[in-house]
Amino acid sequence: MFDVITFGSAAWDIALNLPKTRIKKETNLIVDKGIFFNLGSKIDIANINTNFGGGGINTATTFSYQGLKTAYCGAVGDDIGGREILNYLKKARINSSLVQVALEKKTNTSVILIPSNQDRTILVYRGASDCLQEKDLDWKKLNSKWFFLAPLSGKLSLITEKILEYAKSKNIKCAVNLGSTQLSFSKPKLKAILDKTDILLMNLEEASVLTKINYSDERKIIKEVKKMCNGIVVVTDGEYGVSVICGDKIYKAAGKKIKPVDTTGAGDAFASAFVSALIRDEHDIERALKLGITNAKHCLLEMGSTNGLLTKKENNLVEKEEISIEIFDL
Repeated sequence: MFDVITFGSAAWDIALNLPKTRIKKETNLIVDKGIFFNLGSKIDIANINTNFGGGGINTATTFSYQGLKTAYCGAVGDDIGGREILNYLKKARINSSLVQVALEKKTNTSVILIPSNQDRTILVYRGASDCLQEKDLDWKKLNSKWFFLAPLSGKLSLITEKILEYAKSKNIKCAVNLGSTQLSFSKPKLKAILDKTDILLMNLEEASVLTKINYSDERKIIKEVKKMCNGIVVVTDGEYGVSVICGDKIYKAAGKKIKPVDTTGAGDAFASAFVSALIRDEHDIERALKLGITNAKHCLLEMGSTNGLLTKKENNLVEKEEISIEIFDL
């Protein structure tokens, strides 16, 4: 039996550090400015980094590093990226027996363009991970104490409720991070999912979409989400910290502000470390918060979403962060 099985995407990430780049204001763009290249030219790249990502892989890595017996359930393509991901899973001691090789699409790939002193731009190919569907799952092998559902898209998102129903029939606890596809489900379908969720993890923007409450009214959003889910509710807000609602209490905490090297995967780093702590002690919310924040910080300080993550032996670094937690009545 596994301690935790993660569901979600697996991606091959390629980060390109661009040389001095022309940033041009353009009113037709959503953010009013963009990166411009000379058409037909060769552009010399300052540096290149390849890594592995995707919600399923990112979270599985933390769970494995935290000493939990971990498996990843997802799909890769029959290509170099897919083979490299399978090799990575083996090195990270993540069981890959639940991974399917999709023939109709290539492995999910992201190309991250990083201009100097500018926000990154990511080119995303959503490939094989979107192909996995109910008939591809070997349900008898889904033998675990916990399921962690990273944001699901494509065909796999359509069986979110089916996965949770199976989990409940087997007394498997579920942590769920709803993605944009799942947030677009009908109210009855969302209710059925939330009723089966033991830990719900979202960022404030996603929680605003779920509750249809203005993003600026955090307190009202948090209270409304808690009404919708009887489990532990976690709402993150980037550098402004995180709120956890457990029972009739709200726990609020934030790490020290830092200058991140790469923000990719920080949310996954927090969520998986938070859940891994509760897998060991379901009552210690404060410890889970501190571990999640520390793991996210170390992820932010490294290039690549699976780099910098804490191992179980490094959990003592939590104490050095001196994270303070405020507790309020809901």
